Amino acid sequence: MKSLAKGIAISFLFIAPLAHGSDSLSVRTISMEPAKDIAHESIKACRKSGYNVSAVVVDRNGLVQAALRDDLATRFTLQIAEEKANSVILSGINSGDFRKARSDIQQELNHMDGLIVMKGGVRIVSGGFNLGAVGVSGAPGGDKDATCAQKALEKDREDMATEAAQ
Repeated sequence: MKSLAKGIAISFLFIAPLAHGSDSLSVRTISMEPAKDIAHESIKACRKSGYNVSAVVVDRNGLVQAALRDDLATRFTLQIAEEKANSVILSGINSGDFRKARSDIQQELNHMDGLIVMKGGVRIVSGGFNLGAVGVSGAPGGDKDATCAQKALEKDREDMATEAAQ
C-alpha cells in the first residue's frame, strides 16, 4: 500500500507540470520604443497640417506606453487622446468605426471612466495581431486626428520594412 501511495505521489510530480503548462499564453503587444515613435510621428504629421495635438499609444490592455503633447496643444488633449485609444481597445476597431456602429449606446459609453467614443483612435496591428492603439486629439475634427495617426502608422511600417531590408 505504501509503494502504491509513493507511486501515485511521484506520478503527480511529473504530471502536474504538464497539466499547468497549457495554462500559459503567448501575447503580442506593443513595446515602448515603437509606441514612442508612433506617438511622435502622429504629432509630426499633424504639425505639417498646422495642428497642435497630443498622441497617446496604449498596449493591448489599455495601458499607456507613450504619451506626447505638442508644445501648444492643450492639456486636455492628452486625456482625450488616451480615451480615444481606449475605445479602440474596448471595441477592437478604429474609434470612428465604433462610433458609427454603436451610435445607439454612444452616450452611455462616454460616461464610462477612461473612454470617449470619438474619431481619432486607430488600431495598431502587426502580423494580424492587435498590438494596441494610438489616439490623437487636438486637430479640428476627429477625422483629421485619425489621419495623423494613420500617417504615423504608415511611416512606422515603412521604417520597419527599411530596417528589415538592411
